[in-house]
Amino acid sequence: MTRVAEVSASHRKILALVGLGVRGRRAVVGVEQVRIAAKKGKLVFAVVAPDASRNSLDKVVPLLRARQIQFVEGPSAALLGAAVGREATAVVGITDHALARGLRAAAGSSPGGAQ
Repeated sequence: MTRVAEVSASHRKILALVGLGVRGRRAVVGVEQVRIAAKKGKLVFAVVAPDASRNSLDKVVPLLRARQIQFVEGPSAALLGAAVGREATAVVGITDHALARGLRAAAGSSPGGAQ
């Protein structure tokens, strides 16, 4: 497992904001919940773990692109999961515009998906 000291400053900020979003019910966790929110038009941003399984990524990334929902490849699935109270998670979807702006800023110039 990656130590906190080894996590970049931008990833630490992303993890803190994702945790805040989950606690404030401004985020959904996991592939299925993100897919449901995206299909309902409630999703405004997503953080995807780059080391998630190919199957999980194949389920969520094409949908995010098709719906023109911006996303960023964030920290590992283990770190992303720890931030939301799980062992690991492939993706966290953000439903709040202000939180999404903060995450975009924290991610810097590395967002993926629709620009």
